[in-house]
Amino acid sequence: MCWMEKLTHHETFNTVMKYFKLLFTALTLCLSAPAFSQATDSLLTLQQCIDIAVRNNLDVRKSELQMDRDRIYWNQARENMLPQVYGDASRNINNGRTLDPTTYTYANQQLTTDNYSLTSSLVLLRGLSLLNSVKQTSLAYQAGKLDFQQAKNDITLNVITTYLQVLQSEDQVALNEKQIEVSQQQVDRLKILNKDGSISPSDLSDLRGTLATNRVSLIDARNAIFANKLNLLQLMNVPYNRNVKLQRLPADQLPGQYTQTVDEVYANALNDYPMVKAADLRLKSTEKEVSAAKGLYYPTLSVGGGLSSYYSSADNTGYHGQINNNYNYGFNVGLHIPIINFFQSRNNVALAKIDMLTARYTTENTKITLRKNVDLAYVNMRAAYDRYQMLVEEVDAYTESFKVAEAKFNAGVLTSVDFIVYKSNIDRAKLSLIGARYDYFIRVKILDYYQGRLAL
Repeated sequence: MCWMEKLTHHETFNTVMKYFKLLFTALTLCLSAPAFSQATDSLLTLQQCIDIAVRNNLDVRKSELQMDRDRIYWNQARENMLPQVYGDASRNINNGRTLDPTTYTYANQQLTTDNYSLTSSLVLLRGLSLLNSVKQTSLAYQAGKLDFQQAKNDITLNVITTYLQVLQSEDQVALNEKQIEVSQQQVDRLKILNKDGSISPSDLSDLRGTLATNRVSLIDARNAIFANKLNLLQLMNVPYNRNVKLQRLPADQLPGQYTQTVDEVYANALNDYPMVKAADLRLKSTEKEVSAAKGLYYPTLSVGGGLSSYYSSADNTGYHGQINNNYNYGFNVGLHIPIINFFQSRNNVALAKIDMLTARYTTENTKITLRKNVDLAYVNMRAAYDRYQMLVEEVDAYTESFKVAEAKFNAGVLTSVDFIVYKSNIDRAKLSLIGARYDYFIRVKILDYYQGRLAL
């Protein structure tokens, strides 16, 4: 009985261990699987797409590494103002005629000596060169952070644009499906009338041709969805999955008429566009670089101190006793005056001034380029809005015309050729309206991008 109980407990223990092994394996697979694997099988929001793209984009990562590099340079510049401390230890073994450090006489013997020292120094003044170097690297680090933000803004704008293009293609697919439904209803109706001999066979063939055209348009629109999804997933740097779903944007996120003037947009961009702010900071950084280089013209004032001791095998005193008895210490104040150093200081100042002029030209060119880009983006936005408004009116007009034409065609007083013209007009106008609506949305987002306002 006792043996049976032991066996039962043993089997139960094995069962439990197997369960935990399976659970551990499942958890490991879930944790090791790509983070995007579940996302591609569910609904993705625009914010999720942006977050994944920013996290995976290599240009963003490289910009982040450069920012980290600038931060290290800044830390080093600050740490250069700290004291320097060095420790030295050495052992010397000499044979033959050797100076005995304990008696300061020469002896012909093997001599072993140990030397220990600890020294420290601190620069008190170097023409403010160290302080200006700290300011220079600090400004460069701040510029690096803005470059990092610029890289994230760039990929964010690309993701938003491509995301909207996917939604545009989906809207066009939905419209094409409705157009096919209308065409199919007319074809079905004409088939019955054709059997009764109430219409000309050409009317039916005309409508069949229109139905085929609508189906081709549907295929093109579906292919556009897949192509735009591919572009989006490539921006996110994840494997392609044609079944990924995108969340539709709510109506309140679609922009109305743009109220800012082009001058207001440019003024905001000068204050908030990361690339301009980074250029300004780099110009200030090079100005501090010049000041730091000029500081090397001036003398360097420093203080220091040291502690040392030694051991010699010629002394019969014990090792620790010698170390304790032979130590010495001292302090010093030093003044280093540069007189001639191959004109390195002068040339370093000249090179720093060239860096400053280069940064100044870069800043000016960045602002000029920004003005051109803002002007162009604003003109494109206005044109997109005007086109969108005209297409709204066009769709309204063609909608009324098509209702009348459809009623006449169903009554048999309008030819199939004329009906197809009316239907083609309304179909084309509605497709164009979808494209214009998203084009205007994208143009507005581009202006937001220049103003650093890509928040969703």
